[in-house]
Amino acid sequence: MKTGETHYFQVVIPAKAGIQSEADVSRSPAVYLLASAKRGTLYTGVTSDLIQRVWQHREHLTAGFTDRYDVDRLVWYEMHETMESAILREKRLKKWNREWKIRLIEQTNPE
Repeated sequence: MKTGETHYFQVVIPAKAGIQSEADVSRSPAVYLLASAKRGTLYTGVTSDLIQRVWQHREHLTAGFTDRYDVDRLVWYEMHETMESAILREKRLKKWNREWKIRLIEQTNPE
């Protein structure tokens, strides 16, 4: 995958997400958006292992914002070549207003 390439999965099943192989998304820096429901509470995160991190959110393994507000649906992600570029993108997305994030999600997922 190329830096900045955007992908979306409505429902994520660890190690079976969409058409990408586990090698494509496992151990690669990624920025992601989670939601509690359609137009629900949003969470922006960054990880080096997207499959594992989404699984952790879905299983509520870490106390915090996503656990408290039941934010566990992967609605958007973007792969990066380096963790530095992923962190920079995450910081930029966190400054976006809610409608911009929803528009980003809905561009790749009209449902």
